[in-house]
Amino acid sequence: MRKMINRIRNCENGAVTVDWVVLTAAVVGLAVALILALKSGAAGVSAGVEAFMLNFF
Repeated sequence: MRKMINRIRNCENGAVTVDWVVLTAAVVGLAVALILALKSGAAGVSAGVEAFMLNFF
């Protein structure tokens, strides 16, 4: 029994998969944070463009 537990504990076959999952989650998290940070700024700029276009034409 102890031999089987040690073999399972020392097995590293899924380590690369876990690394990729963590890396992908980090990239997705950063992308979401970037989108949320730029969302309010883009809304302000688009409102300014709308006001300019309405007054210009």
